[in-house]
Amino acid sequence: MDLEAESIVSIDTGMSSDIAESCNKLLETQKKILTAEEELKKLKDVETTLSEQTIPNLMQQAGISMLKLADGSSVEVKPFFSARIPASKSEEAFEWLRNEGHGDLIKNQITMEFGMRQDNEAKALLDELKQRGLTVQQKTSVHPSSLRGFVREQISELGKDVPAELFGTYVANKTKITTKD
Repeated sequence: MDLEAESIVSIDTGMSSDIAESCNKLLETQKKILTAEEELKKLKDVETTLSEQTIPNLMQQAGISMLKLADGSSVEVKPFFSARIPASKSEEAFEWLRNEGHGDLIKNQITMEFGMRQDNEAKALLDELKQRGLTVQQKTSVHPSSLRGFVREQISELGKDVPAELFGTYVANKTKITTKD
């Protein structure tokens, strides 16, 4: 038996060129996507600069916070608040909230969800279940909308300081343009 003769495989060269052509098209498409994503990021950066710096600064210099245009559209600059507790700072942030009397913002979860103002009940149940020798998983969190509202209230309404390093706070003026359609 001739093993060399038996191991010859017939390859359709037309198919291999189709595969190569499709692979090249895929690479070209991926490159275009990357370029488009980079361009989108640049456009978003320009939008942020215009919305949060350029227009608010110009309107502040003009002494106005809202402008109505002849076509019925309006330009308004409003405060914008953002906050997010970094995972590495969560225990420290929760401790700060509790110490400052805002522990009711913290949600506590032990296979069932505890809402705002139920922090003490969750801890008591967790301790009781652990005393019974049960393996219990606990998850504590602050809902992003609740945290954003809390930060807005503390800073703009009450004039209080909120530790930026614990809550990842971001405060800016943001431009809103309403067009008449």
